[in-house]
Amino acid sequence: MTITANGTEFETSFEGPEGAPVVTMSHSLCCDLSAWDELAGDLKKDHRVLRYSLRGHGKSAPVPGPYDFRMLAADVAAIQDAYGVTESHFVGLSIGGMIAQEFALNYPERTLNLVISSSLCALPDGAAALWPERIRLAAEEGLAATVDPTMSRWFVEGSLGDRPELDARVRKMIVETSVEGYIGCCHAIAGIDLKDRIPAIRAKALVIVGREDMGTPLSSSELIHRQIEGSKLVVIDNAAHQLAIDKPEEFNRHVRTHLASV
Repeated sequence: MTITANGTEFETSFEGPEGAPVVTMSHSLCCDLSAWDELAGDLKKDHRVLRYSLRGHGKSAPVPGPYDFRMLAADVAAIQDAYGVTESHFVGLSIGGMIAQEFALNYPERTLNLVISSSLCALPDGAAALWPERIRLAAEEGLAATVDPTMSRWFVEGSLGDRPELDARVRKMIVETSVEGYIGCCHAIAGIDLKDRIPAIRAKALVIVGREDMGTPLSSSELIHRQIEGSKLVVIDNAAHQLAIDKPEEFNRHVRTHLASV
């Protein structure tokens, strides 16, 4: 369902039994709300699952950037308002995990348990130069030029060899992302500055990461874990960035356990 929130048209989905706890999901760069199909399919049996596609991703409007995390968190709040959601668990992966952190800081009264997957609170050493180059490549050559390097970061080498349908599904999400949405989000990530703020997060947090993740490495999740008091860190072996798609059974199990914790 397309709704207008925070002045922008968003592709959204809201499924699950009336009155059940709400879980809001925010996906990674170059994906859309379908990246959560496996987790949403599991959780919607006993939760209300609110998914959306980021600005310029999926069928959401390709709004010119740059974006920042205050804006992206406000998008989530406005989408929740449109559906009458006043409090929610929040699951975010990659940039979605960065949005989750900003959201928990800006809207603590709305935030129940928090899952931060494959994410950052600050750029890793040496990463600052990557983002202007990615922006340049997308602007000059389009998202098709980013597909192969992105896939190599997102999945362990050879892991998609016997899963051609998954390979095709993910590549399709990348090439269908708008250049405006991609560049806008790249600017947000390039300017991320959450490290010194996230100790104020009071929501119970699960930090989960693939051991082979190159883009948002284990050290970045360890930093988030150290900065958020009482958080739990889970490392999934033989996995890289796209945990919810690549390792759905293991990922979903950890998320379910965390959402059920008091």
